[in-house]
Parts: sequence; structure tokens; C-alpha cells
Amino acid sequence: QMQLVESGGRLVQAGGSLRLSCAASGRTSSSRYMGWFRQPPGKEREFVAVIAWSGNRTLYADSVKGRFTISKDNAKNAVYLQMNSLKPEDTAVYYCAADGDGIVYSDYKLRLRSTYSSWGQGTQVTVSS
Repeated sequence: QMQLVESGGRLVQAGGSLRLSCAASGRTSSSRYMGWFRQPPGKEREFVAVIAWSGNRTLYADSVKGRFTISKDNAKNAVYLQMNSLKPEDTAVYYCAADGDGIVYSDYKLRLRSTYSSWGQGTQVTVSS
């Protein structure tokens, strides 16, 4: 298992930007992917973006494509989510997640919560209108 710690969430005005960070520790060698999910108030947790530790493979939810950018720092075992042009509907608790199987997954599988075995505690992002 890996330990994941998110940071960077806060209150921001619509149209603003935020950068979330996720620091990973523990069995990082067992992970091939790091993802971001979010859970809006009263809704299910949903996929936001994912990045592979090796190479440049990334995947985004349609709702954030073109506004959010996921990146990584392999040396620091860290993943980031740069969020631009924020909207009130981006308000949510944002979670970092990691797989633990080292398997190459399809795009479909990478969007599923069940693919990820390690989760952070979440960081609150609130976008005011």
C-alpha cells in the first residue's frame, strides 16, 4: 500500500486557478498510475485525470479537458493538478489515488474508482461565483 497526502485546496473565485499536490510514499514501486478524483457535495466520487509514472500517458474527464493539467515529478514521487478557469461546478473534495497492481490498464479502467487501491484523505476546493 501507498500513503498519499493531498494539499493545495482552498476557496477561489470563479475564473481563478489552483494547483493541487499529492505526495506519495510507501510502496510506490507497485504503482503504475496516479489519478485525481473529486466528490462534489451530495454526489458520487468521479474521475478527473490520471497520469502514468512512466512515459507521457494522461487521460482527462471531458468536464475538465482543456482547463486542468496533470503532471508528475518522479524524483519526488509527487503528482500535481493544475486547475485553470475554475467554475463553481468544480467545487468538490479532490482525492489523489494510486493503483497497486502495476498492470497496463485501458482508458475505461483508468476512469473507475475500483482500479485504485490507495487513496488520500482529500483536499477541499471551493469555487465561488
